[in-house]
Amino acid sequence: MTLLSGADGPIAESGWGHDHARKGFFTDTSICIGCKACEVACKEWNQNPVDGDYRMLGSSIDNTGALGANTWRHVAFIEQDGDRIEEARESGRRLVSLGMPGIGPKPSGQGRRRGDLPEGDLSGVDTTPPDTPDFRWLMSSDVCKHCTNAGCLDACPTGALYRSEFGSVVVQQDVCNGCGTCVGACPFGVIERRDDGTITPKERDDPRFDRDEKEMGTAHKCTLCHDRLVDGEQPACAKTCPTRSIAFGDRDDLVAEARERVEQLRARGMTEARLYGANPKDGVGGTGSVFLLLDDPEVYGLPPDPQVPTAELGAMWKRAGIAAAGMLAATALAFATGRK
Repeated sequence: MTLLSGADGPIAESGWGHDHARKGFFTDTSICIGCKACEVACKEWNQNPVDGDYRMLGSSIDNTGALGANTWRHVAFIEQDGDRIEEARESGRRLVSLGMPGIGPKPSGQGRRRGDLPEGDLSGVDTTPPDTPDFRWLMSSDVCKHCTNAGCLDACPTGALYRSEFGSVVVQQDVCNGCGTCVGACPFGVIERRDDGTITPKERDDPRFDRDEKEMGTAHKCTLCHDRLVDGEQPACAKTCPTRSIAFGDRDDLVAEARERVEQLRARGMTEARLYGANPKDGVGGTGSVFLLLDDPEVYGLPPDPQVPTAELGAMWKRAGIAAAGMLAATALAFATGRK
């Protein structure tokens, strides 16, 4: 069980016997432009079915809405008006604009990092942060958190979910029986069964089935592109992201980069910047997918204090044992006094 993985993290107890670091994502929402390239790349690489009929939702400039069995990356669009911005300012945060990030080759090996200002003479450029009292967009590409203590992995009765050699949590569709226990055990609502709204039997390799709706009835979620990682490639979403809002690498390195980025934003006046998933003492032991947010987690549809359902399992069994012992003692006492 992942809950008992210990201080060395989920890889140490996975049984793979390797020495490479745990992998993960760092999603910097401050430079996400909402292009949805990650969504498209994820669907294309994993051959996931289409969600809906491409119509925009009434609540957002979006046509997927949330993560699910068919959507493993989802870009949230949060439109904030002046009232919400004023609430944020009242809590001690000052909003500034980072400007539109550039699109082009990703920096590599030249000391350039995400969020750095363009090279060249900027003396003639007005870099004063504008006051934005009326409106702003918050955008964030959401994905499976690949929790350190994964509730879905703990709850799976068939062993269909396993901890990979990269520290990610992966579903084996050929083992999954579609019971849905993992769905209720995920505190983020990430994993779902792929179905058509009815009780659908698990699909077999039969040409009579529509291959666009493959593996019906089984659980699906992000695999961290495990098939790409074993070939030395990075996940499709991170590979495609044009602004490097999604970064992939060793989780410890990404957390260090994320903390530095938060301090950089706070130094620019964005006191609302904070990390999500980087705390190893939270309810899931920290997550493999770390996020830099510019508002409360609830604004992005994330639980402020996620808890793995199996966290209290030991205490529950202990209390059940004490109750059972008490009932046995009371029953024995009743029989003993009844004989008199």
